[in-house]
Amino acid sequence: MRKNAVRTTLARGGRVVNAWCSIPSSYSAEVMAHQGWDSVTIDLQHGPVDYQVAFTMLQAISTTSAVPMARVPWNDPAIIMKLLDAGAYGLICPMINTKAEAEAFVGAARYAPQGFRSFGPNRAVQYGGADYWQHANEEVLLLAMIETTKALENLDEILTVRGLDGVYIGPSDLSLSMGRTPTLDPTDRDVLAAMETILGRTRGMGLIAGAHTDSAATALKRFGEGFQLCTILNDARLLAAAAQAAVREAKGEAQASAAKTY
Repeated sequence: MRKNAVRTTLARGGRVVNAWCSIPSSYSAEVMAHQGWDSVTIDLQHGPVDYQVAFTMLQAISTTSAVPMARVPWNDPAIIMKLLDAGAYGLICPMINTKAEAEAFVGAARYAPQGFRSFGPNRAVQYGGADYWQHANEEVLLLAMIETTKALENLDEILTVRGLDGVYIGPSDLSLSMGRTPTLDPTDRDVLAAMETILGRTRGMGLIAGAHTDSAATALKRFGEGFQLCTILNDARLLAAAAQAAVREAKGEAQASAAKTY
């Protein structure tokens, strides 16, 4: 079976820079995947991406060395199994709040005897190899999103679930759950303390700690704190930011703004 390069990178102590695709287009996914990301995650939770277009996006990402991943819309065995069968080499599951929910996530994503994933790796065999089913439990990456106060309370139990590779913090939902303004770069002391707790306990268990961020600068900050996998915005927001900057520069607004700075 094709090795999961994200696992290889993390095993040697490296950092993983993850892309996030919310535009429902195989072409857009292909363009993103060719930009040097270590992994590319298709987001089926928020935005217009559905399973059928996600399938084609996984095909497009697979033309590159980036590891194809997906965030499932919910902790639902049906979509979990279909995305794995389509060739996703990693899954991020939102709103995991209890040990039982983490066990359900892992169970749906792992073959017996570790889980109850049904056998039928259609495209996964094309991408991973004929022996996919023999090694999928070891190669496919599973990250549970920790993004509520309830999840924080149950974190220690969640981290004991066999087959779970780590956690992925959604700073906006975590902030919202704590009664703070949602943001991908929190400055609130309580939210930062919660993130530090999640990070410390996760790494202490020898598991992967990932986080969503709003910029390369924030990702570097998270890496410096000890996070191993960071996402930088999503394709739509990166496109909007680049287009806005180009328009402002062409209109002379960027220079004018810079001139006012000095």
